Amino acid sequence: MNKILLIDGNSILNRAYYGLPDLTTKDGRHTGAILGFIKIMHKVIGETGATHIIVTFDLKAKTFRHEMYSEYKGTRKPMPDELREQRAVIEDVLRSMNITIVTCEGYEADDVIGTLSRKADKEGYLVTILSGDRDLLQLATDRIMIKLPKTAGGKTVIYDYYADQVKEQYGVDPVTFIDLKGLMGDTSDNIPGVPGVGEKTAQKYLLEYGSLDGLYEHIDELKPGKGKDKLVENKELAYLSRDLATIRLDAPVEADLEAAEIRDMFNEESHKIFTDLELKSLYKYFDDIPQGASAGESLPELKTELISDASKLENVLAEDAEYMAVELFEGADGSAYAALCMSKEKVYIAACSILLSEDVLIDALKAKLKSPTKLVCGDAKALVERLGLTEDMDIRDTGIYAYLLNPLAAAYDYSDIALEYYGETLPTEKELFGKEKLSFGSGNTENHVKYMAYKAFVPFVARELLEGRLREEHLDGLYRDVELPCVFVLRDMESFGIGVDKDGLTAFGEKLKNRIDELTKEIHELAGEEFNINSTKVLGEILFEKLGLKSGKKTKSGYSTSVEVLEKIKDDHEIVGKILEYRQLTKLNSTYVDGLVEYISEDGRIHGRFNQTVTATGRLSSTDPNLQNIPTRLPLGREIRKVFVPKEGYTFVDADYSQIELRVLAHMSGDETLIEAYNKGTDIHAITASEVFGVPIDEVDSLMRRKAKAVNFGIIYGISSFGLGQDLNIGRKEAEEYIEKYFATYGKVKGFMDSCVAFAKEKGFALTMYGRRRPIPELKSSNFMTRSFGERAAMNSPIQGSAADIIKIAMNSVSKALKDGGFKSRLILQVHDELMIEASLDELEAVKTLLKEKMEGAAKLAVPLIVDVKQGDSWYAAK
Repeated sequence: MNKILLIDGNSILNRAYYGLPDLTTKDGRHTGAILGFIKIMHKVIGETGATHIIVTFDLKAKTFRHEMYSEYKGTRKPMPDELREQRAVIEDVLRSMNITIVTCEGYEADDVIGTLSRKADKEGYLVTILSGDRDLLQLATDRIMIKLPKTAGGKTVIYDYYADQVKEQYGVDPVTFIDLKGLMGDTSDNIPGVPGVGEKTAQKYLLEYGSLDGLYEHIDELKPGKGKDKLVENKELAYLSRDLATIRLDAPVEADLEAAEIRDMFNEESHKIFTDLELKSLYKYFDDIPQGASAGESLPELKTELISDASKLENVLAEDAEYMAVELFEGADGSAYAALCMSKEKVYIAACSILLSEDVLIDALKAKLKSPTKLVCGDAKALVERLGLTEDMDIRDTGIYAYLLNPLAAAYDYSDIALEYYGETLPTEKELFGKEKLSFGSGNTENHVKYMAYKAFVPFVARELLEGRLREEHLDGLYRDVELPCVFVLRDMESFGIGVDKDGLTAFGEKLKNRIDELTKEIHELAGEEFNINSTKVLGEILFEKLGLKSGKKTKSGYSTSVEVLEKIKDDHEIVGKILEYRQLTKLNSTYVDGLVEYISEDGRIHGRFNQTVTATGRLSSTDPNLQNIPTRLPLGREIRKVFVPKEGYTFVDADYSQIELRVLAHMSGDETLIEAYNKGTDIHAITASEVFGVPIDEVDSLMRRKAKAVNFGIIYGISSFGLGQDLNIGRKEAEEYIEKYFATYGKVKGFMDSCVAFAKEKGFALTMYGRRRPIPELKSSNFMTRSFGERAAMNSPIQGSAADIIKIAMNSVSKALKDGGFKSRLILQVHDELMIEASLDELEAVKTLLKEKMEGAAKLAVPLIVDVKQGDSWYAAK
């Protein structure tokens, strides 16, 4: 039997837009709603077994309902620019998939669906209607099903409604559902209904009297009162509302149902449009189209072979190979496994056993890598210690390759590279195992082999392609000279770790809790009652209702009490500052006191992770725990650094770049005034204050300097007059004057900033001094706010990215000098523009000199790089 699926296009596109992340192509086009629409449609086709499909959309022209009631849909907000952009594309996408689209001038999509549903039912089709609008429930019958997506528990669930389910849910049958809308109205469509009659009241009337007609036939039987009076006074409005809510079943729709047969949705034309829109997760649906759209080729077929004894391993490794991809794994029993790939033909899986010990396996791999064979891998840092990798080896890390080529991607594992460059969807680790740990013999051997094989296979196959792209985009030098050496520095830092005074941490925790208790008491006293400070809803009521402070608009969930909101009103009442401090300290306690304890190893040190493929600008990030994000605004917050201590016989030497981003700005902009100021060693903030406020430099006070400092650093981030005004708590006009005077003082800075934006608009990316690219798709957005963010990123990324490159170069240089010099001291920490060495006391002066020289010599700029070096018996003391 034929089965037809009728889709309410506007409704499903709208639901997909609000239900999925805001995806964009590299050139800034929005695609999230389109992707969501196709996925929902494909899912429902599979669930219903549909043989025919029609999608209908509303037209821009007014309909007969607007003639009946001029205010119809008059309160609807305009469609967001990002959604409007996708609405213009979705019809082309559907047509490329051979999907029939039907519209009717003067009528809405609901009317088209209503008419087609009856026509299809009459012709013997099984009919399913897909819409996110419950108005279409009036179309349900014993044979026509309405599928209605709803969000429950953060997930989208599709509910099925025949006539019985509508009555069960709403207490009325589908036909009477129209009368329900007539009484209660519909705010989304601006259908008025009867004032004061809500859904429950309307249901009560209809259950008792059967219909709207029945209600008015018995209107005299109602008890006198406001309810009856409103019904009597608004009878015409009730019937008008019912007419507006009634979906027409006789719209002049011309449609050939047989022509709507589903055929060849995933074809060459739809593949082209999906490729253009970068909807790579849909490539898996194409059987006969080459999947390697991005690379010009597809991945070869994966073949595996098990190595179970030492002699076979020896034979395999005896093969001549210019490149060998290696990945190591640990099973639940602690034994080692390895995936080896030396050609596109096969991946070998070596499993340690009685016939192949772990020592034999690892020693054989080390020996192979000491030959001319070059190592290929997805994460070199994870292999450094196990395979004895050294800085002089030729290592090809495809994870870093992929990161340099597209630093905006979420991840760079084998599955991500396969999708990005070959358009192939491979099962991820999570999909294969969930939370299960790798272990042969667990009943899931096939998945383990597949996973391990892909981890070596994809890097091996993709290496040549990625290296070609790196050369084309002049990123190969950045990989070779900066990123690859950094792998070894970061692994050393992770291995060394940093010492923690556990008793001191406990004592600090008690100090924090005491202060938190004090703040709690003070906040309650100021509020005049005890309440849950952590409850946003209750806090909002206390601040904005009881205490009468100014607030933003109240939403359904209550008042916003975000940091941004509270910062704006912190001078209006003493309680606000205490709440901000309370929040900082409770977060500090949970994250950096209770949280740090879990990371202290048996050696009394924390061995965190440093990640080089996370941030878009090239900066490093820190996790497990995040040592780069310890709150330092409050004096008590800064004190947590006291618990980080060196081992006996050592001290901390800490070095910080002075205003590195401003110095990079001076160099890249070529502004003579800025360059001269730095070369003379003058206080740059004082100079800026002097020019902005029109006073001699010796008359600049601390407040002027603070404001000038905000301007100096704000300019780097493309700050607006509004943003600067908020930072300095001054008016927008005054802030605008500060910015204008800044650019008048440093004339070439404005030109440089404008050129950065122009370059990014033309090329699609920002560029650092060292050739690092930061794609900025936001510049293509039709949304003003998104586009403005893109412009700020275009201004800032060359500066911040160049500073990030310089600190990496400095790290590499410092680490190498310590090793080459035979020092016992080691680099153990990097926090943005700061490096810290755990220095042996007998090497202290030499380490200080080395650190300063290497950091200040990391780059040759038009202005000097200045480093401030300190020492101390804790991180706090060394800052």
